Amino acid sequence: MNNTLALIFRNRLALFGALVLSVIIVAITVTPFLPLPDPDITNPVNRLKGVFSTGYLLGSDHLGRDLLSRLLWGTQLSLLIGLAAAVIAAVIGSSIGIISGYFGGRTDNLIMRGIDMLMAFPYILLALAIVAVLGPGLINALYAVAIVNIPFFARNIRGLTIGIVHREFIDAARLSGKNDFQIIVTEILPNLIPVIVVAMSTTIGWMILETAGLSFLGLGSQPPQADLGSMLGEGRKLLFNAPHVSVVPGVMIFLIVVSVNLLGDGIRDALDPRLKSGALARPASATQTDFATDDQSEAIVADNSTLSIQNLHTEFHARNRIYKAVNNVNLELKRGECLGIVGESGSGKSVTALSLMRLVSSPPGKIVNGKVLFTTSESSVDTLRLSSEDLRKLRGSKISYIFQDPLSTLHPLFSVGDQLVEAIRCHKKITYKEAWAQGVSLLERVKIPNAAARASNYPHQMSGGMRQRVSIAMALVNDPQIIIADEPTTALDVTVQAQILKLLDQLRKERNMSVIFITHDFAVVSQICDRIAVMYAGQIIETGQTKELLDAPKHPYTRRLIDCVPKLGAGLRELVAIPGLPPAVEKLPNGCAFAARCDKRQQQCTESEIAVIESASCTVRCLYPENI
Repeated sequence: MNNTLALIFRNRLALFGALVLSVIIVAITVTPFLPLPDPDITNPVNRLKGVFSTGYLLGSDHLGRDLLSRLLWGTQLSLLIGLAAAVIAAVIGSSIGIISGYFGGRTDNLIMRGIDMLMAFPYILLALAIVAVLGPGLINALYAVAIVNIPFFARNIRGLTIGIVHREFIDAARLSGKNDFQIIVTEILPNLIPVIVVAMSTTIGWMILETAGLSFLGLGSQPPQADLGSMLGEGRKLLFNAPHVSVVPGVMIFLIVVSVNLLGDGIRDALDPRLKSGALARPASATQTDFATDDQSEAIVADNSTLSIQNLHTEFHARNRIYKAVNNVNLELKRGECLGIVGESGSGKSVTALSLMRLVSSPPGKIVNGKVLFTTSESSVDTLRLSSEDLRKLRGSKISYIFQDPLSTLHPLFSVGDQLVEAIRCHKKITYKEAWAQGVSLLERVKIPNAAARASNYPHQMSGGMRQRVSIAMALVNDPQIIIADEPTTALDVTVQAQILKLLDQLRKERNMSVIFITHDFAVVSQICDRIAVMYAGQIIETGQTKELLDAPKHPYTRRLIDCVPKLGAGLRELVAIPGLPPAVEKLPNGCAFAARCDKRQQQCTESEIAVIESASCTVRCLYPENI
């Protein structure tokens, strides 16, 4: 419960809304115990008293009734009516949506056509028609407001139910012997409750407004009973000579609606697991940096280097926790070289690659130190200190990225040809026809059969291997100097994987490009990479030429990783998993991060930071390296 409240109030506007709403609820709760006059007793002698008049804190209305008393009692009534209408609409509307989405077919058509008929009428006219049939009164106004909001819940919940009903866990529930009612109650409803609660929290304020509107027109509460809408209606004729009579209930309606909506946003954040993790937060165009952008300190770049990563630190800030995903990474990428970055899941490989072009989502990501020097024959620039516009020009032209899942990367609503055209025309001023021809040529270059026709296909019409080839073509459209390939073959079968690796290696050599290849598979890096960098807990712990590192690894972690890889034709060989788990990056241990899992650890390994040992062809971060 405390964690949920903390998530809600992480949103400061939600906290403000909760405070305002709490004050209002406390006030109306203690109203029966306050020494207030009867809200319905008239006193014409004291009519239209101003605010802060003696005996009338908020003044009086045209009949001499105390506005403070009427306001508190009216607010109590309006809140109860709004909440009741929201509950009725949510229960009925959600039930209709679940039934329609679950059973489908004729049931769905019949129910949805009835909902469409309700939605065909403007909601306020429909509410007026319902009240006209039932007769004026607050309860009838409640029914009217609830009925006109049923389609909102029904439509939303029906769509979500359709998305859930074909999932594998529903099939598993059917196979276990559950009937339709049990599946709806135990499998579907729990997945929909957060959405229903969020929808209720964001519509209560709207329903209070609708009820107030009907009362304002004289169709809601009837004299002498008062709610906020009827008070506003009574004061409209006195707006010029006694504005406080209408301003007082108007301000209360404003405060209630705003506070309810703000709190509803906080509840949404707390109940949606994607929002808890920050997955739906609006990211900045470039990763935020937390260092001096005008740093002019001299940086040493190795000869023939096209990309130099120096002291790179990337963190994720989540409330009071700091996750050090990338911790003091130093790497050099030479022209025409393929550098493989390997390590277990969560070691920081992808975050390192995304940091190079400031693609880590902010919030919560933040680059707190380092330099990434991109060098051409003309100049050298630090990508971490470029303006957003200069960084945009660099992305996709000089440095390209191939993501792991092309189905998620490619836009589902545009043909692959149109997406290639867009990538080309972002950086080149050419016609659509010329860009289309270049796109088709690239599809042919990556060995897509019948490329001219395939360019009109959408991503879902292609196989996984074809989509990955399209991603490679998109990375090549502007002749980049560097391609970052983030596990581009992980989801492919072995045959297609071999084809993609061969194609990527061939294109690299033809165009003299540099490639950063991220993977966890040593068999892949042995085929394509010239040099390997091994990552663990956000740090580079070993680098070396591919053959040398695979034949004689120096860091115990690298050796254990290689021992975990089965080898065909090698006969009987014991495969031993690495014991334990990598450390949590928000609580990195002192000294070597691998010490707790290492069979060579000594006391020194856990005392202080481990320095890097450099030799002519390799580096290793270890006090007791092997094969040296």
